[in-house]
Amino acid sequence: MLNIALFGAPGAGKGTQSELLMKKHNLVYISTGNILREEIRSGTSLGKAARSIIEAGGLVSDEIIVQIIEKKITSNPDAPGFLFDGFPRTFVQAYILEGLLLKMHTSLTCLLFLDVTPEESLKRLLHRAKTSGRSDDTEAVIKNRLKEYREKTAPVARFYRDQGVFFQVDGAGSVETIYRQLEDIIDRELRKVLFNIVLLGYPGAGRGTQARKLAEKYNLVYLSTGEMLKEEIKKGSEVGQKVQALCDKGDLVPDEIVIKLIEKHIQRNPEANGFIFKGFPRTLVQAYILDGLLRKINTSVSFTLDIQCPTLELIKRLDARGRTKRRMNYDMETSTIVHRLEQHEKICLPVVEYYRKQGKMTLIDGDGTPEEVWTRIEEPAENAWRRAR
Repeated sequence: MLNIALFGAPGAGKGTQSELLMKKHNLVYISTGNILREEIRSGTSLGKAARSIIEAGGLVSDEIIVQIIEKKITSNPDAPGFLFDGFPRTFVQAYILEGLLLKMHTSLTCLLFLDVTPEESLKRLLHRAKTSGRSDDTEAVIKNRLKEYREKTAPVARFYRDQGVFFQVDGAGSVETIYRQLEDIIDRELRKVLFNIVLLGYPGAGRGTQARKLAEKYNLVYLSTGEMLKEEIKKGSEVGQKVQALCDKGDLVPDEIVIKLIEKHIQRNPEANGFIFKGFPRTLVQAYILDGLLRKINTSVSFTLDIQCPTLELIKRLDARGRTKRRMNYDMETSTIVHRLEQHEKICLPVVEYYRKQGKMTLIDGDGTPEEVWTRIEEPAENAWRRAR
């Protein structure tokens, strides 16, 4: 998801550049000024509360701003991203925006600062006042707005500079020149966006085969908890010995073991284009844990696939795998296979619902050859990849 905040003093040209960026990237435009003026025209309670403040050149209270921003965001759940014009205006609002985007499991991609001098801002706004017909476009109000900006809004730049997503552009150039510079910044930042896939499904559904195909196509790091655990068993480590006893019974490995292995492999790949997770998360708790692990590297789950397959077909596949070198310990006996499938149904299905509610879940028919299943995965995977960028 592409989320941009366009930042600058009143008169810096944010509205003009917003129109260009919104059209190019199909973003939902969120201008606190526009929304508030609409509330005022409609005579809503929010509009009445904001009217006197705006006409005096002051900043509307955060309580009002939060309500209108959240309403706009939640009314566009399928948006590929948002463009914020005039928000955040204060240090406190920067934290508010962080919280609002976090609720959507996303974050701000970049804050683009159009830098113009106070003299240029005043000149532009006085010129606009001649034709705007806006009651708040008087010289006294304009000067007060610029004063408010310098005192309350400028510190927001430090907040995002510390996060590494603050980018400054000279706002005194032509519209075309400024736009090209903004697009160059956005393109660079989008290249940094990680594409993270969670692959769900019952044991035997073919997750490993499809995960490797996805990892190869999108140049992702493939993280399979099963393979990590087998490696520990093969090494005969203390962790491996504990895992061996659990696998012999077909039980799931405790979270504390899996988390350390996942985090270790993420840290080993700081230049990754993204990760594909197979075998994790298996529980709702692990889904929250994965959110936390990815949040530490400023990313999140982009796309989730649930490969579905008939139970009898799963048993047949696992029984057949149990006769090969690829066998897992729980593949050795039918009773253990059934126990593992029952565990999956009881524990793992809430994870599917967790991602479904976020709009990140795609169900895939896993019956058929690996090639047939892959043809069903390609299109939704490609769409998700484009949305992530």
